[in-house]
Amino acid sequence: MSFRPDETITSHARLREIIPDQTSVRVTGKDRDRLTGLAREFIALSPFLILATSGRTGQVAVSPRGDRPGFAEVFDDRTLLIPDRLGNQRLDSFENVLSDPRVGLIFLVPGHPETLRIAGTAVIARDRAAQERLAHNGRRPDLILAVRVEQVFMHCAKAFTRARLWQSGTWPARRSAPSLAQWVAEAVPSELTVAEIQEIHDEDAETRLY
Repeated sequence: MSFRPDETITSHARLREIIPDQTSVRVTGKDRDRLTGLAREFIALSPFLILATSGRTGQVAVSPRGDRPGFAEVFDDRTLLIPDRLGNQRLDSFENVLSDPRVGLIFLVPGHPETLRIAGTAVIARDRAAQERLAHNGRRPDLILAVRVEQVFMHCAKAFTRARLWQSGTWPARRSAPSLAQWVAEAVPSELTVAEIQEIHDEDAETRLY
C-alpha cells in the first residue's frame, strides 16, 4: 500500500499559506555568520553533535559525533575542527563531503533544552598540530573535519520539551529498545547468537574508543 496524501505541497507560496511567515525579529534576525561568544560557550559544554551531509549522488547521511565536552575545537570565529574518532569505518559522511562540502550540525548539551545549529562547508583535513591538540589518551585522530561556518543560531526547546528527552523518568528500560546486535543478527545472518554479537559489540565499545 502506497501513501497517497490529500495534498502534496510543491511551492513556497502554498507552504507559507499553511504556515504563515514569522515576522518576529527574534526569529528572523537571530542568525549569525560566525561563532560568537555564546556559541563558543555552548560548544565548550557540548559532548555530542549530529552531523548531516549529502552527496551529489543523492546519498544522505546523519551521523553522531561525541566525546568529552568541548571535543570540537573552535579554531577561530569562522572555523570549527571536529576530530574523527574510531567508529564503524563506513565513512558515509566523509564520502559525501568529498562530493558535496555542505554540512549541517546540531550541538547538544545534556539536560539543556536548546540546541545550537550550524551550517557551512567542510573539508577532510590532516594537520599535525591540530591532530596533537585533539588527541586523547595519546591517540591522535587520523582525520579532522574542518567546517567553514556560514550560519549559526540557537534552536528553541519545543521539540525537547514535547519529547521530555532529558526527563529520566520517561526513559525506557536500558535494553528494551532494539539493539545493534539484534539488527546485525537479522540483517547479516551468521552462526553467532544475538548474545554473542552483543558481547563483541560491548568489548569493542570498551577497547576501541580512541
